[in-house]
Amino acid sequence: MPYATQLQEKVNRLTALLAPFAAPELRVFPSAEQGYRMRAEFRIWHEGEDICYAMFEAGSKASSTSLIKMTQFPAAHESINALMPVLLAKVSGCPILKNRFYQCEFLATLSGEMLVTMIYHKKLDEEWTAAAQTLQDELGIFIIGRSRGQKIVLQQDYVTEKLTVHGETFQYRQLEGGFTQPNARVCEKMLQWACDQAADAHGDLLELYCGNGNFTLPLSRRFQRVLATEVSKTSVAAAQWNIQANQADNIAIARLSAEEFAAAFSGCRDFQRLAAQGICLKDYDFSTIFIDPPRAGVDDETLKLVAQFDRVIYVSCNPETLVSNLMTLTQTHAIHAAALFDQFPFTHHIESGVMLLKK
Repeated sequence: MPYATQLQEKVNRLTALLAPFAAPELRVFPSAEQGYRMRAEFRIWHEGEDICYAMFEAGSKASSTSLIKMTQFPAAHESINALMPVLLAKVSGCPILKNRFYQCEFLATLSGEMLVTMIYHKKLDEEWTAAAQTLQDELGIFIIGRSRGQKIVLQQDYVTEKLTVHGETFQYRQLEGGFTQPNARVCEKMLQWACDQAADAHGDLLELYCGNGNFTLPLSRRFQRVLATEVSKTSVAAAQWNIQANQADNIAIARLSAEEFAAAFSGCRDFQRLAAQGICLKDYDFSTIFIDPPRAGVDDETLKLVAQFDRVIYVSCNPETLVSNLMTLTQTHAIHAAALFDQFPFTHHIESGVMLLKK
């Protein structure tokens, strides 16, 4: 099915889901049809002395009957496709690297950095480390070796991405295994749309589920101060690095879940983590809340918190839970903008955004 047809089906579906809430016409942000994925992972299939990249038919067990051999992966960024045959040829010519090589994961960036994780069904020793170091140096990439109970980082376990939003470039540390938006160009469009929704905002911003600060950094340019929350220690550490690298000194990160922050904001609980970080909620003049929750959406107690804000910017990876949350939020707010971001072309997944203002 042509891409335009598939995209229109998503537009029709999301439009129908939002229709009961009198949402305005969707602003649609399409994806490139190829070369859009910054992450890709493949099994390494061994046949005699030969190895190849492989995927398996959806819903099937890994076997020769469901095997799909890969030399290129059109959905992946051009830098991944360029590296795939070169890496495989180098590994094929080195028994230490080839033996029991099980899986290969690529994390590419628009900035040009590349992280490759090589996963094995064997213990990795000094001989493997030396061979992998040579490979890393020859290819100009970063390599991590993994096997059961082992993680060998030859140089670093992250890449630094650069995303441009309204002419300003932001740096992001992206960790191996950490969550990042897989479609970088559409991610830039998402960030620009979110900033547009805050163009006439005032006061301070509260952000829940901030991750590594993907939205936090560009949104911080629209507000006096930003308080962002995230429960993952790894993501908080990445966000703190990103704040310093981008000289965004008006952002504070609180390591709390959305539910914990809702309890703190309502005065039901005190969290020493806030005081320890020098964060006093009474000092903030919040006007806007930004949320990008997991697929399960926003829980009932956190929704009560969200509903207290004049402006709500909500980015969703699950239109069904978005609709469920809107049934509550539209009792106090009206949708003033709606968007579809095609992060995952040729799949049924829909990434969307709404901006609501208090009635």
